[in-house]
Amino acid sequence: MRDRRQDAGARLRSPDLPLPTEPAFWRSPVRGVRFTAVLGLVLLAGITVLFVTGLLSYAAYNPDLAAVNDKTPGRGWLGFYLFDWPTGPHWLYRLTQGIHVTLGIVLVPVLLAKLWSVVPKLFALPPARSAGHALERLSLLLLVGGALFEFVTGLLNIQLEYLFPGSFYPLHFYGAWVFFAAFLAHTCLKLPRALRVLRRGLPVAENAPAAEPDELASPRPAPPTVSRRGALAVVGAGSLLLLVTSAGRSFDGALRRTALLTPRGGAEPGQGANGFQINKTAAKVGIPPAETGESWQLTLVGPAGEVRLSRAELLAMTQHSAALPIACVEGWSTADQWWRGVRLRDLAALAGFPDGPPGVLVESLQRSGPFRSVALRDNQVRDPLSLLALGVNGEALSPDHGYPARVIVPAAPGVMNTKWVSRLTFGEL
Repeated sequence: MRDRRQDAGARLRSPDLPLPTEPAFWRSPVRGVRFTAVLGLVLLAGITVLFVTGLLSYAAYNPDLAAVNDKTPGRGWLGFYLFDWPTGPHWLYRLTQGIHVTLGIVLVPVLLAKLWSVVPKLFALPPARSAGHALERLSLLLLVGGALFEFVTGLLNIQLEYLFPGSFYPLHFYGAWVFFAAFLAHTCLKLPRALRVLRRGLPVAENAPAAEPDELASPRPAPPTVSRRGALAVVGAGSLLLLVTSAGRSFDGALRRTALLTPRGGAEPGQGANGFQINKTAAKVGIPPAETGESWQLTLVGPAGEVRLSRAELLAMTQHSAALPIACVEGWSTADQWWRGVRLRDLAALAGFPDGPPGVLVESLQRSGPFRSVALRDNQVRDPLSLLALGVNGEALSPDHGYPARVIVPAAPGVMNTKWVSRLTFGEL
C-alpha cells in the first residue's frame, strides 16, 4: 500500500504532471506580460471612471444634508469630497449613473480576462520572498477580492437581486474604497513596467546580457488555438455584446430595443401617459387606495404653521410643466417625461418662505423602507423645474407613479423623487 502511495506521489511530482504552483502547469500560449498589460491599461482607465462616477452617485444623495439621506453614517473622512449636488443640467445624474452602471457591465469580460491572465501568479511559491513582495501579494489579495466583491454586488443590484448580508449602499461604498486603495497601490507598482512593455515589447535591460523575462508566459506552451490578438478581440467582442444588450436601459435611441439583459431594458412596461418604467408599486409598499382618495391632503409645515391642501386645491394653483427623466441608482432611466404640477418654491412661499427655504423634508405615505423620507437642498427647492407633480404626459398620475402627488427634481436620483407625498416640512433640516 505504501509503495502505491509513493508511486502516486512521484507521478504528481513528475514533470509530466506539474502542480499549479509550478509554471509548467499553466500551458496557454496566450498568457504573457504584453497581453496582461493591455488588459491592465483598459482596466486602469475604466475603473478610474467607475470610481469617480460612483463617488458622484453618492454625492447626489446629499448625505451630509440630513440623516434620512445618509446610508453610510460612519463614513468619517471618506466623505471629504461631498458637495452640494446641482440641479443642472437636468440629465446630470442620468448621465453619470448611466456611465457608471453601463461601464461596469462592459468591463466584466476585461476583468475576467485579466484575472485569468495572472492566475499563475496567485499560486506562485514561496508566498513572500521579501517584505516588499509580501506587501505586493497582500495588495493582490485585496485587489482581486475587492474587484470580485464590487463587480458581483454591483451586478446583483443591477439585476434587482438583493442577496446582500446588509444594505447595498454601505457595502458597495466601503468595498469601493478598499478595492480602489489596493488598485492604486497595484497601479503604482505595475504601471511603469506595463507602459515599458507596450512601448518597446520586453526590452533588454541596460547592461544586461539577456532580454527581460516574461514571467507570465508558459515555459512549455501548448499548441496555440488562438493568437493573443485574437484573444483580445474575443474580450472586446464580449464587451461590445454587453454594451449593446445593456446600455439601452440608461440611454435613449436604438439601444433601448436591444437592452435584453437588464430587468428594465427593452420596451416600456405599459402604454399611455403612465406607461414608462416603475420602481415600486403602490401595492408593493402597502398603500391602500383609501389613503390616496378624496380624503388625501398635503400638509405644508413652515413659519406660517401647518397648511393643508387637497388635490383639488393644488390643481387650482398655478400649474407649471417640466421635461425631466427618472434615473435610478440601479442604472435604468426613462426618457424625459412631461410633468405638470406646482413648483416647490411656490409651496415654500405658502409655508412662510417667500424667498425660498434652506431645504425641505419630504415624507411619503409609504410607511417603511429606505427613502420613504428624503431631504432636498435649497437649490433643489428653488429650481423652477422642481415640482410637486400632479400629472404626467397630459394625464393624472397613476397610483404606481405616485398619485395623488409626487416630487420631481432635476438631476436627482430616482429615490429622491418621492412618490405618494403626504407632508413637506420647509426650513432648517
